[in-house]
Amino acid sequence: EFTVIVGEDWSIIPLENLIARVGEETHLVAGATTAAEARTAFETLEIGADGVLLDADSPDEIRGAVQARDAADRETLDLRYAEVTEIEQTGRADRVCIDTGSLMDDSEGMLVGSMSRGLFFVHAETAESPYVASRPFRVNAGAVHAYVRNSEGGTNYLAELSSGDEVQVVDTDGHTREAVVGRVKIEKRPMFRIQAEIETEDGTDRIETLIQNAETVKIATGEGRKAVTEVEPGDEALVYYEDVARHFGEAVEESIIEK
Repeated sequence: EFTVIVGEDWSIIPLENLIARVGEETHLVAGATTAAEARTAFETLEIGADGVLLDADSPDEIRGAVQARDAADRETLDLRYAEVTEIEQTGRADRVCIDTGSLMDDSEGMLVGSMSRGLFFVHAETAESPYVASRPFRVNAGAVHAYVRNSEGGTNYLAELSSGDEVQVVDTDGHTREAVVGRVKIEKRPMFRIQAEIETEDGTDRIETLIQNAETVKIATGEGRKAVTEVEPGDEALVYYEDVARHFGEAVEESIIEK
């Protein structure tokens, strides 16, 4: 069943009341005349209306409402900081660059790590330098064994990605979107091993990843974007942590030791 709500004067408070009281008993559809009203309807009480009935002739307002709907459907992640405890050169490994069919912003990247429960935020190559052009469609993600978060909230091994797959792009505030993989480049490169510790409900946990030893590879830290060649113990690295095990990329309730 669907219930359509069109406010004559007040719109937000009545919608909040209905979401709180009967939101699970019916599909609430909010009336809107602008993209801004549609966005508010989708975000009300962090749950939002199930749909919007848009009364607008402007193509810009219609496009804006569609964008608001798409944004509301996307996952928002709770990113946290972990303290870097070790960073060391490990020799060469097969490194994976993920070239997407989308351009990423300065604040965007992907979540990658050796352990599925703790993924590091690796920036897209959006920064300009005197020696190499920016490649805002690319994330230099790490070694072939590592996990990367995909568009369905699961993980894939970097080695198994190929053209046409979907990966999750995330910004430093935890907002996510999908991107299609256009190409995967695997080459032998010198690597760093980064280890970090994070506080959890069960105590301190250790997470780590292998990442290329190159000035163009940057992670998000408490001080902002930082080249991995400049990362030191004591720095705070932005990570996504969830205390779950994974089987074929899907979260499962079982005990798995990763080290």
